[in-house]
Amino acid sequence: MAKFPLAAIEQHIRYHHPGCPDFAVSYFSNEIAQKEWLDAPLGQAVGITMQSFLRHEMTDYDTLLLHGMERAEARRRVQPRIDAMLKIWRKKPKAHKGKKVGEVGNV
Repeated sequence: MAKFPLAAIEQHIRYHHPGCPDFAVSYFSNEIAQKEWLDAPLGQAVGITMQSFLRHEMTDYDTLLLHGMERAEARRRVQPRIDAMLKIWRKKPKAHKGKKVGEVGNV
């Protein structure tokens, strides 16, 4: 069994998912650091945690199950939304064009 250090988890997420919001990096890192991972490398632990969170919190997966849908079908239905979110998180955020916060324009 393996436990991963918090700093290593955060570094991994920020490198592989630079678009992931800071609050989510913190949440995922803490969740992963608290568990013992049996034969799972860090990348797999991150993937499992992100997929699970997005499935249960950002889709109607649980509602589909409550309405009697089979687990495999419910997962198949919500996976495109999960994949889209992960795709966004894998990209580095674009810098905002224009004035920076606190910058005063010429008058």
